Amino acid sequence: MKATAGKSLSRRHRGFTLLELVMVLVIIGVILSMVGPRVFNSLSRATGEQAKIKVEQIGSALELYKLDTGRYPTSQEGLGALLAAPPGLANWNGPYIRDPKALKDPWSRDFAYRSPGEKGGYDLVSLGADGKEGGEGENRDVRN
Repeated sequence: MKATAGKSLSRRHRGFTLLELVMVLVIIGVILSMVGPRVFNSLSRATGEQAKIKVEQIGSALELYKLDTGRYPTSQEGLGALLAAPPGLANWNGPYIRDPKALKDPWSRDFAYRSPGEKGGYDLVSLGADGKEGGEGENRDVRN
């Protein structure tokens, strides 16, 4: 009877076999290979959406700036004019954006700003993940 109790005790303290561990790792690998691409796709899409939202927020601040001053900031003044008044500008009622980090795209680069713009009062562009003109997917430019 003591031998039986000893055998069951040793089975309980035994651990996982190498085969069991390998099977668990294979199962986890298969699950990640199916789910991983979808997760990364969603993350890159979310970053692009975040860039669009930032462009819209900065656009709103630019419109408030124009309402107060009668014009958009010049290309030389840049988006910094939303944070601090350019010299000699009357009716500046800012700051229109409080956090300088809000003027960075989701990839921590400055937005490209030009005024007057090609098709309107200003152009505001994030060059995407690659930081170059054009591109597809996450590398696509986001414009106002």
